[in-house]
Amino acid sequence: MIIIGMSADSSKKQKNFCEKQNFQYLMLSDEQKDTLKAYKTWVPKKMYGREYEGIARCTYIIDEKGVIEKTYQKVSVKTHAKDILEEL
Repeated sequence: MIIIGMSADSSKKQKNFCEKQNFQYLMLSDEQKDTLKAYKTWVPKKMYGREYEGIARCTYIIDEKGVIEKTYQKVSVKTHAKDILEEL
């Protein structure tokens, strides 16, 4: 199993995050947001009445052939990793 994270942050910001949080998984940077948009994770959001675009936290389980087996939308940051590990 391979776990990959992705964000629109620069590689430098991701490296700092990974070091600070002791995050041991591969992180990809998509500053142009091409892949994030292709996976429909760069979406309109709203906070305090303000509208903006940002990342929807979600997870894709992709098999060895590149086929998406399952999608988790609107995940809970605090419990999501545990929830997926229990299901897998």
